[in-house]
Order: sequence, then C-alpha cells, then structure tokens
Amino acid sequence: MVARVVQGPMANNIRKRAESGEKRTEGPRRAAFPIVGVGASAGGIEAFTALLKNLPEAPEMAFVFVLHQDPTHASNLVQILARSTRMPVGLVRSGMSVQSNRIYVAPPDAEVSIDNGVFHLHQRSPGAPSVIDGFFRSLAEDQGSRAISVVLSGSASDGALGTKAIKAEGGITFAQDSSAKVDSMPRSAAAVGFIDFVLSPEEMAKELVAIGKHDYLTGDGEGLRLPETDLGQLFTLLRAKHDLDLTHYKPSTIERRIRRRMAMNKVNDLREYLHIVRKNAAEIEHLYADILIRVTGFFRDPAVFEALQRDVFPELIREREKEGTIRVWVPGCASGEEVYSLAIALLEAAGTNGSDCSIQIFGTDVSEPAIERARAGTYPETIAGEVGPERLRRYFSRFDGGYRVNKSVRDCCIFARQNVTKDPPFSKLDLISCRNVMIYFGTSLQKKVISVFHYALRTDGYLLLGTSESIGTFVDLFEIADRKNKIYRKKAVKIRPVIDFNLEKPGGSSEQKERHDEPELPAPAAVFRDADRVLLNHFSPPGVLINEDMDVLQFRGRTSRYLEPPSGAASFNVLKMAREGLLADLRSAIYAARKKGEPDRREGIRVKFEDRTITVNIEAIPFIGASKERFILVVFDEQKETKSQGRKKEKPAKPETAQAGRLRRELEATREYLQSIIEEQESMNEELRSANEEIQSSNEELQSTNEELETAKEELQSSNEELMTLNEELENRNDELGQANNDLVNLLSAVDIPIVMLDSKLRIRRFNPGAQRSWNLISTDVGRSINDIKTSLHLENLDEVIAQVIDNLEVRELEVQDRTGRSHSLRIRPYKTTDNKIDGAVLVLVDLEEFRTQPGVH
Repeated sequence: MVARVVQGPMANNIRKRAESGEKRTEGPRRAAFPIVGVGASAGGIEAFTALLKNLPEAPEMAFVFVLHQDPTHASNLVQILARSTRMPVGLVRSGMSVQSNRIYVAPPDAEVSIDNGVFHLHQRSPGAPSVIDGFFRSLAEDQGSRAISVVLSGSASDGALGTKAIKAEGGITFAQDSSAKVDSMPRSAAAVGFIDFVLSPEEMAKELVAIGKHDYLTGDGEGLRLPETDLGQLFTLLRAKHDLDLTHYKPSTIERRIRRRMAMNKVNDLREYLHIVRKNAAEIEHLYADILIRVTGFFRDPAVFEALQRDVFPELIREREKEGTIRVWVPGCASGEEVYSLAIALLEAAGTNGSDCSIQIFGTDVSEPAIERARAGTYPETIAGEVGPERLRRYFSRFDGGYRVNKSVRDCCIFARQNVTKDPPFSKLDLISCRNVMIYFGTSLQKKVISVFHYALRTDGYLLLGTSESIGTFVDLFEIADRKNKIYRKKAVKIRPVIDFNLEKPGGSSEQKERHDEPELPAPAAVFRDADRVLLNHFSPPGVLINEDMDVLQFRGRTSRYLEPPSGAASFNVLKMAREGLLADLRSAIYAARKKGEPDRREGIRVKFEDRTITVNIEAIPFIGASKERFILVVFDEQKETKSQGRKKEKPAKPETAQAGRLRRELEATREYLQSIIEEQESMNEELRSANEEIQSSNEELQSTNEELETAKEELQSSNEELMTLNEELENRNDELGQANNDLVNLLSAVDIPIVMLDSKLRIRRFNPGAQRSWNLISTDVGRSINDIKTSLHLENLDEVIAQVIDNLEVRELEVQDRTGRSHSLRIRPYKTTDNKIDGAVLVLVDLEEFRTQPGVH
C-alpha cells in the first residue's frame, strides 16, 4: 500500500470523512488482533512502563503510545520503553502497517491516524491539545470492536472524547486509577461516563491479556448469530427493567453490543451471560447503557450548520418573530452536544437578524444518565477543537477542569426522558433534528418514526436526518429542501398518516380469555344458579361479550352460524371472526352503540353460512362493568321462515333489485363506520394534543424546579464550603488556645510567687501553687468571691481596694503582714483582655522578708 502524508489537522480530516459518509475504495482491513491506543502526559511514561513490565512477551495485540511531548526537542522515548519489554519498540512511520506483538511510539512533531490498518502522519497544529483524542477517534473508525483505549497519568482532559468514540464503535476502554501521578486525564475520561475499567497499570495488563483472547476481539465469532431463544429472554429482561423493546431494532447492532458485554465478562456462550445478568443486577444496567450509546459532538458536520444558519433559521426567525417561540426537537440527544449546538446557532442567527424571538429546544433520550449529563451541560476542555475559540468565549465558562454551557444557552434547552418509538411526541415543531438515530431501527420502526415526525411538525416544518439516513418511501410526506445536507420539509397531506404507538397489538391475554371460576355457593343457591343457567341457555339468543378493543371475552350460546375463527394467526377480534355479509352491519352497530351509549339494532342482514344464506338481526348493547370498564354485548337473533310463508308463493324479486338493496345497506353501514372512525381519530388527536401540551407544561415546570434546586444546591455547597473554612479556622483557634492555656498553666506553676486572678465580680478565676499555700486556697475555691476566703494575711477593705484598681486602671501596692508577723507586698493590677478591656484584677504577693535577708537588699 502506498504511503501518504496528509497535510492539515488530522481531526478535521477524520471528521469530514466520517460525517460525509465517504466510503473507502476498500473495506476497512481490520487486523485479526486488538490494537491498543495508549494516551498519556505527565507521569505517563512511568505508568506505561509498569504496564509493559506486566505484559507477556507475546500478548497477541499491538500497542500505540501517544504522549504529550515538546515537538521541538528530540525524544529518546523508544529507548526508555525498550528497557521494560521484550516486544519490539519503534517510532511510527507513515505507511507502516500495524503488526501484532509490537509497540509503536507516536513522534512528538506529528499527529497519528490509522486507515485500513496502516499508519499515517499529519502535520501537527500549533498548540494542538487533543492529539490523543484524534488518534482514538481514528482507531475507533478503522478498527471498530477491536479498538482498545487506555488513558494513563496526565494533566488536562485529552483522551476523554476519543474514549467515547471507541466505546460507541464497540471497543473497550481503560483508565488509570488513583495510582496515577497526575490524575486529571484519567479522571476526566471517567467523568465523561464511557470508561469500562478503572485499574492500576499492573491490573490493566492482566485484564488486557484476558479480554484479548475473547472471540469478540479476535474475530472468531464474526458472522455467527446469537440464539434467538436466548436473545428473546435477554430482551424480556431489558423490557422489564427499562421498558425498552429491542424487537424492532437492527439485530446486527444489538448483537454486537451484547457480544461486547460478553467479552467484558469473559464468556462466549449467551446462556452463561444470561445467568450473569440474572445474578448481577448491575450487569443489566451496563448492557442497557452500552446499547444506547451514540457518537455525538458539538457542531458535527459544520456544512449542515452552515446550511441551517443560511437557509432555515432566518426563515424560522422571520415567521416566529411575531407569532411566538421557535420550537425544535432533538430525539436521541445523548449527552446534549447536538441540542446546545442548535441553541448556539439559533442564538447567533437571531442576533444577526436583530430578532428577539424566543427559542425552545427539546432534547430527549431513553437513557436517564445521558439526560442527566446533558442537563448539567459540563464537558471536557478538549471540546475547544469542536466549538472554536469565539463560541467558547461567548457561550461557555470554565468549570471543574473543563467547560460548562452558559445559563443563557441552557435556559433555551429542556431535557427529558422519552422513547421516540412509543411515547407521544412534541407538537407544533419548527425543526426536528434526528441524526444517526434511525440507523439503529429496523424498517417498521423507521416507518413509524417518520410518521411521528410528520405529525409533530408544523406546516412547512423542517426535518434534519443523518448522512446515512433518508425518508425512504415517505416521499408523499416530505420533500427535499437540501439533498446534500439531508434537510427535508413537511408536505401538507389530505389524510394524516395513522400513528400507532403499539407496533404489535397482542391478542387477548390468556387471563382475559379464560373464564374465571365462580365461587362455590351453598347447596340451594347452587341449584337456583344451575336452573337459571339452563333457562338462559335454552331461551336466550346467542351472542358474544366484547371489550373496548373488540376482543371476545365470552361466547354465549352457539355463535358458529355467525362467527368463525379466521385463518392465519389466532385472533379473538369479533370483526375478524364475522362471516361474509355480517361485517359491515356488525361494525356499524358496535360503533354506534359505543358512541351513543345505548343499544343499536340492525335487522334483515343476509349472512352466508355454508352453502346457503340466512337472515339475522343483531343488537349491540353497551354497559359498564363493576371495574368501571366498558363492555358491549352483541346478540344475534336469526329470522326463521314460517310454514305459511313456505306455502305461500310469491313473485320472486328481481335479482338486481335485491342486490342493489343489499349493496345500498352495506354502503350506508360503511359510511357510518368511516364517519365514526374519523370522529374517533379526531377525538384521539385532540386528546393527544392536550396530553402533549400538559406534558410539555409539566416538563417546563420541572425544568424550572430543577433550575431552582440546582441554584439551591450551589448555594448549599457554597455555604458548606464557608462552614468548612470556618470550622478549620475554629480548629486552628482551638489549637492555639489549647497551646496558650498549656503555656499559662506551666508559667504559673513555674513561678513561685503567689498569684491570684479575679474576674470583674471579684470571684477567683485562677491561682498558682504558690497562692494555694499563701492564701489557703483549694481547687474548689475557683468561682468563689475573694471576700469569702479566710487567709493568714491581715487584709482590710480588700474588696474596695480591688474595685478602685478596676475602676481607675491603676496599680496599687500594699504592705501586709501574716499571722506570724512576716511582711509581704501585695500588688494589685487590673486584668486586661487581648482587646484591651478590663475584666478583673491580678493579685501578686511578694515575701519582703526574703528580699531583706539577701545581701545588699535594704
């Protein structure tokens, strides 16, 4: 294969090819072994070395190491990694084919992509922050389920979006755990929500070797269908847990997701996996998340957004400038990038046109975690390459190591859980953007969804589909507005397509068809009941009891002359069982009785039975049962010819006249039936519109409540942080006070001079051991007034002296004597706090006799 070097940013090339639907001249040459893309930055060399040391010599997979490096400096990374493994280590060259059991190192001055199993180098954009994301996306597109991503230690968030692309294509994703020296990159990848394993490098090596042997990655199981019986059981579990029916989804896509989970659990048999799902409740959640994952991004396919801003949005803004809100629906919105992209594009278009019309965009998905991520509006910093610097500055703000969509944009967007294949749609929409969602649906689901979109759009509303999607056979519902960008416009039709939210209406359940056992009654009552049954069977006309769905709940008497089981699938629908000639009148009678709420009778109906024709009268009698459900009793009354009539010879009616009368009667019955159907459909449409508006109003109220709760949460978090800071300050203050108290206690204990501290009310606050001896104090004297203490000192009016010291802020010194006649100096000082307030006094007693006996003291 010829080597080629592509100039320009690699990410743009990959995106253009993927979104334009460009097909290679050859199919992707997927290697028969997994290819592991490893991304890292600061601390990543150490982590990758640890990974290599724990791999066997031949792990039967290839490794491509992409490291953030300075392109202006020579790198000796190949030599460093070669010391940790026996596998060959080499620098990536353009045109080089990937081989198993080898390690490839991306050069520092170029970006790497892979195409048909061959490496290609691209000129590196100045300051490009997402070289890892670019390679991961290329690897996902080229290798699909055999692609594996590993995000190791590093700063920033490169690798997060590429990890999402790999998992969306069926690959397997790893991120380093707390052993990362710098955890920003693996933490950002895990925060996006698409990491399968969070492990240390040593544990990663073991898991890679175990998973790499599974036939999902080696290709041994390609082309083999999973057993339908076991698949049905798995679908039943999913439907019971999440109300998601996968029956009409494309089987190849669903089976690939199931095989991926089987590989994660290291089982090859679907029955073994079923056992795991039943035993482990978390596994059904993982499978559900895997099935619903979709690739999305900001401003996917810029040409589409250019077409919308040029041709579609200005028209919508002009039309709604006076009429009200522009309403857009994005079904299958995943994590919300498409919704916010449309909101930003509309805000830009409205600003350009000087319009002040309001914008309302509904983003829906069946995945509740995806809706939560979309509602939060937080994304890794590597979205900068998708959004652009100007939009990033205007519509995003920094948040927790990434970006968050500004509130002005988030206020335009409403997110809710909704299943487009079964839940009622939004109405009066100007635009529906459903890109790369219907590719997962089978033909029946696609037809149904297209009809739903036609119902939901306003007159002349727009429908935007993905590059590989189309409206199919519904050319009578939509016309092409932009063939290249897959933009369609709603056509006005005379008869609105029927929207059936149940693809398959199962027949009456066995519980409905089964007659309930009547309670056993006392002997006389049982006899009376049996007598009533005999009389009813003998004299009452035959008939059937049906419910609102026209299903027969009970046959009363012999009805075989009027009803017979239809050929094909078993059905208890009374209209399907009607014999020839009975259908039109039976249907009209039932609908009339249901509409009016009173019995309706039709007479002289000619019914073909075996090789002859019988005449029968029918009566439909509506009533409401004990369970408040509506039922209808259909009674058949056959007209029998009398003997006199048999002997009387009349001139036979002309065949043409009899046939015309019969046709006229059938035509009238058909007309009544069609009118009832039209009225019922209109009534149902009104109910759906009303319900839809109520749901929309509830969604808006919930959105408003959610915003209030989010604000309250942020306020509580802010208050919590302030309280934590205050708590830390108080802890530090307590430590300081404890230390100061210890210093004071030790200081007082070390000073032999008696010291007594009093409060402002002359109560003892603290004293030292010297004062305990001189003043005859004990520990329980703390808190007692100094006047209540009997000391060995001769003190008069001590309380007055202390009060004067406190009031005048002066220091007093008195000479006092004890009972033995020894002289002491009593010094009284005011007690000052740290903020210079007087809060008591300090008494210091100095023995003068000791000073006088010392040499040189007088």
